[in-house]
Amino acid sequence: MDYLPIFIDLKEQHCLVVGGGEIAARKAALLLKAQASVTLIAPEIAEASRQLLSDNNHAGKINWITASFSADCLDDAQALIIAATDDQQVNLAVYQAAKARKILVNVADQPEMCDFILPSVLDRSPIVVAISSGGKSPILARQLRARLETLIPPAYSKLGQLAGKYRQRVKDKFSKLSQRRRFWESVLQGSVAENMLAGRENLAVTELERLLDETASDALQQGEVYLVGAGPGDPDLLTFKALRLMQQADVAFYDRLVSKEVLALVRKEAELIYVGKQRAWHSKRQEEINQLLLEHAQAGKRVLRLKGGDPFIFGRGGEEISTLAANNIPFQVVPGITAASGVASYAGIPLTHRDYSQSCIFVTGQLKEGELALNWQALVQPRQTIVVYMGLAGLKTLSQQLQKHGMRPDMPAALVQQGTTENQRVWISTIAELPELALREEPVAPTLLIIGEVVQLHASLAWF
Repeated sequence: MDYLPIFIDLKEQHCLVVGGGEIAARKAALLLKAQASVTLIAPEIAEASRQLLSDNNHAGKINWITASFSADCLDDAQALIIAATDDQQVNLAVYQAAKARKILVNVADQPEMCDFILPSVLDRSPIVVAISSGGKSPILARQLRARLETLIPPAYSKLGQLAGKYRQRVKDKFSKLSQRRRFWESVLQGSVAENMLAGRENLAVTELERLLDETASDALQQGEVYLVGAGPGDPDLLTFKALRLMQQADVAFYDRLVSKEVLALVRKEAELIYVGKQRAWHSKRQEEINQLLLEHAQAGKRVLRLKGGDPFIFGRGGEEISTLAANNIPFQVVPGITAASGVASYAGIPLTHRDYSQSCIFVTGQLKEGELALNWQALVQPRQTIVVYMGLAGLKTLSQQLQKHGMRPDMPAALVQQGTTENQRVWISTIAELPELALREEPVAPTLLIIGEVVQLHASLAWF
């Protein structure tokens, strides 16, 4: 992070804007919106600045000094200074004078002479969203703000004001921070928020009053577990529900298949605990993970169990929630895009296709006591796609047994490493040559194996 995003209280603070053009006027208008006191310094000013000076709403808040800049202009204490002239020598002089007096300074369009960046602002006061590119691309920041304009309607301003009005009453009733946070999350994600955003302000207030009267402190201390599928890696593949619960968690248990991009979307204040497993090494045994989920939920925490792919497809999610159910712990299960679907799509390999495959079967290639025990005859069926999870260790056995049970040696097969991520790699081969390819290329987990006629479509459908 090149800049620390902070919000500064500039009410009644004296700020200086050096420049008289359109850019200087925009900067002055932004400072006035933050209720600062603004002085413009320039021999001449543009019409936009004259309008600010003549606006009755800004009376006593802005004045113009008809002069060129000099260091003496900083003799009075300043909260911050903005230089917005087209004269590089003047801008440099402003910068040097401000630094000498240890006053925060911003030189427009010159990030190297900026202590702070003026972001692109979405104003839904008291809700304010600021977007900055660190001076690299102001236009991109403005485009992102425009997109957020459509996602955050003006009614959020009234919702924020309502929350502010009731903040102290909520604080008085619920002594613990965790209780208050849960109460407000239920309010801002439920009918109160829906009514306020729909313009039904009286109904919103009535519902908030009811919740405040009827919600008991004990009810806000109940632990719960969210078993969430994180998908195959691309964070854009998360469901809305997954993201919402990830933002509510007090503690998150995650495995090695959860990408760092997905993990970054978990609530920043949540405790992150790694419980990943891989061949021949387990950070935690499954029984230990089950017990950890139980203990944290019993302690009143909202527990996120984040699993790569889908928790009910080779994810052992059923085992984890069985322990919770046996101990009367509330839980939710959020499906994720399983690797077979997500990875195959990003590799340009349809799992079914009218001309090549009418069925698809998922199997795990994980060895058990050194053996790979699968229903080989069921796998070797015409016009069928086979997707093998965790198949690298047993790849040689898999190839041999499929051929032994009737699969032709030149059946197309694909290995897809770290599918849906920027590290995705796809190798196309045949079932007979696959083990040799793996020895040569050394793919690393997670790698998915896809076998079937549909693999040949990769050449024309690969898009990612």
